[in-house]
Parts: sequence; structure tokens; C-alpha cells
Amino acid sequence: MTAKKELSPAQRIDLLRTLQARFEQHPQRHPGLEWAAVQALLEAKPEKLWSLDDMETTGGEPDVVGHDAATGEYLFVDCAAESPVGRRSICYDLQGLESRKEHRPAHSAVEMAAEMGIELLTEAQYRELQQLGTFDAKTSSWLQTPADVRKLGGAIFADYRFGRVFVYHNGAQSYYGGRGFRGALRV
Repeated sequence: MTAKKELSPAQRIDLLRTLQARFEQHPQRHPGLEWAAVQALLEAKPEKLWSLDDMETTGGEPDVVGHDAATGEYLFVDCAAESPVGRRSICYDLQGLESRKEHRPAHSAVEMAAEMGIELLTEAQYRELQQLGTFDAKTSSWLQTPADVRKLGGAIFADYRFGRVFVYHNGAQSYYGGRGFRGALRV
């Protein structure tokens, strides 16, 4: 990740090409939306490109999955088939990470998302994403956890098995090679 949170002109061009190709390859994710409008907004908000680049370089394959007519914002979500490979083997949050006595993972989902300028998906967003394809058939993803669950030491995650979404709980300090997180970014 770049400390300046700014991409070079060449990086911006490459990222926009990648995002456009994905947008055009998966029209079912954003019916009725036009790439030209999305690109114009992205070019006006270079700090969002930095976050999208982080989503891309960590394996998220971000794509547009919605548009808020009231605010004019587009919603980008990680659409990689499995939980992004560059964001796996992490516990839920800093408190969970610090509570581990040994075998600490390198990072946590909440803090990593904040550094990237994105948010973890909510349970509702995760279920909506699953309407657009099959995601996390072999992996799982941490989700934004309700405060009452987190207060008790837990965190929630989800995956897609047997033709349906399952939402589970685990200790926030746990981590697994097949669990990461999916992010959302409003542009």
C-alpha cells in the first residue's frame, strides 16, 4: 500500500482498464448502469481509486454491484469467487488479535479494511452479493459484527455451501487459512 494514497497516472490507467473489463464482462451485476458514468465519478475521486487498487492487488476483483440514486454513489464490492487471497489468515479485529497469547496472525480484518479505506460487508450486503453469483464456496469471509456479539468476544462470518448462505460465529481472535474478508466501497 502506498503511504500517499495516490496512484501514478500509469497505475490509474491500468486500474481503470481492469475495472472496465470486469464491468463489461459481468453486466448481470449492474443492470442498466453505464461504464462511462462510473469512470467519470472515479476520475473525480482519485482517493477512491487508491482504495480500489488495494482491493484489486489483494485479490478482491472489485466490481460495481449497485447505484444509490439519492446520493449518486456507486457501490463496489469484492467479487472474487473466493475470499480475497491477500486478506486471509487474519482475525476479526485488533482486540481479537491482541488477545492471542501465541501464533498471532499478521493482521485483522477490521483494521486492514480501515487502512484500505473500505468497509467489511454487512450480512445483508453479503446475501445480496450471493444473488449475483456463487462466492465463498470453498472459503469464508468475516462480516461486520453486531456490537452485542462482539462485546461477548465473538464475530460473525459467512460462506456459501449446499446452495445457500450460512452465517456463523467464532471467537474474534480466531483465524483460518481459508477465511478473509470482502470489502465494500462507495464511490
